[in-house]
Amino acid sequence: MTGENPLAETRLLLSPIQLTTRGQVLSRPCPVPADPGVYAWYFDEAPPYVPLDGSHAIDAGTLLYVGISPKAPSRDGLRQSKENLRKRIRYHYRGNAYGSTLRLTLGALLADHLGIQLRRVGSGKRLTFSDGELVLSEWMAAHARVCWVTTPTPWVLERDLIASLRLPLNLDQNKHSDFHQHLTAARAEQRRRARDLPVLPR
Repeated sequence: MTGENPLAETRLLLSPIQLTTRGQVLSRPCPVPADPGVYAWYFDEAPPYVPLDGSHAIDAGTLLYVGISPKAPSRDGLRQSKENLRKRIRYHYRGNAYGSTLRLTLGALLADHLGIQLRRVGSGKRLTFSDGELVLSEWMAAHARVCWVTTPTPWVLERDLIASLRLPLNLDQNKHSDFHQHLTAARAEQRRRARDLPVLPR
């Protein structure tokens, strides 16, 4: 899944040879390369209220979110993330909402459906779905598939994809999305509820 130019890279994400499951991503050896790149998430079932009209779809599902690893370097050029596609995609599939924007977004939209709730944990500064993270991981295993393309400057391709595609689960650089306000409100409501609940030990 390695791209050679922007058009080829985009085609690899929009017409993937295959989509990879949670089980495959978490297997050993992991099929995801430890390289910089862009990943695209397809869903065969969307969270409640997510608009699908106009989104790119293939037989296996609808493209609702793209992300990158690593992030763009700092403007001063001194701080460069050591993240890569393998680390990031594995974390999305098995991590928590504190470290994964995708998991925070999915959990906020699926909270009532899955019976989960964002909570303050540990020192109270971290917000996760606590035991609900396992439930969310199971939902992702059932409905979320991922593909990727390696590229040395993933932030450039990500910017172009968000500008040209309807990606309702992306917030950053995506204020033109008609779902942006709803998603922002759903995440804010989960945070508000979390502040009203006791801090959990983990």
